[in-house]
Amino acid sequence: MTIAIMQPYFLPYIGYLQLMNAVDTFIFYDDVAFINRGWINRNRILVNGKDHLITVPLKDASQNRLIADIDLSDDPKWRSKLLQTVGQSYRKAPFYTTVYPLLEKIVNLEVRTIADLIRGSFVFINDYLGIQTKIIPSSDRYHNSDLKAQERILDICRQEKADRYINPIGGMELYDRQRFTDAGIELFFIQSKRVEYPQFQNDFVPWLSIADVLMFNDVPTVQKMLGEFELV
Repeated sequence: MTIAIMQPYFLPYIGYLQLMNAVDTFIFYDDVAFINRGWINRNRILVNGKDHLITVPLKDASQNRLIADIDLSDDPKWRSKLLQTVGQSYRKAPFYTTVYPLLEKIVNLEVRTIADLIRGSFVFINDYLGIQTKIIPSSDRYHNSDLKAQERILDICRQEKADRYINPIGGMELYDRQRFTDAGIELFFIQSKRVEYPQFQNDFVPWLSIADVLMFNDVPTVQKMLGEFELV
């Protein structure tokens, strides 16, 4: 059993999807503190050849609250505004007619929290791409918030009976490989290779939202991209 644990991100870059696709079970780490100005409710798309930040507005968001407890804004206008920005930016993209309706379903999901919106988004994204990974919100089952950092990750691995854990490359300094080995768990870090594709006639802007990847590439091409990484 191979697992990964990551905070839920809104329409994340393809590296997030590579990690999700590489494991059997993916834990949405949503019972940890919300991060202001992070990627939980924001991401970047292409607008007029440059990266542009899109944001899902939240209600009473604070780093003193858990991600799972953060509600979406009560103002319904944000949904139409976000979709309008996406629509205007990608109307001439080769896979717009297929992908825009997918994004409409995601943005218009009738859910209360940002965590539920993101979890719901992956129902559509994973079905579209054929990703079979099981997704579990950490707030649903582990009950180990008394543990911190690496020890909490190890406890989730034990509860899931995982023998392999994959983490983003940025966390290499946070984890002790020997500590995982002693617990009977192989520890790996995922290093995404540069993924590049035509974006209209513009210079390529890397690591944008998966929405950008899907607008410019068919499913078989994206599925190939999901394997463009190394484990170290």
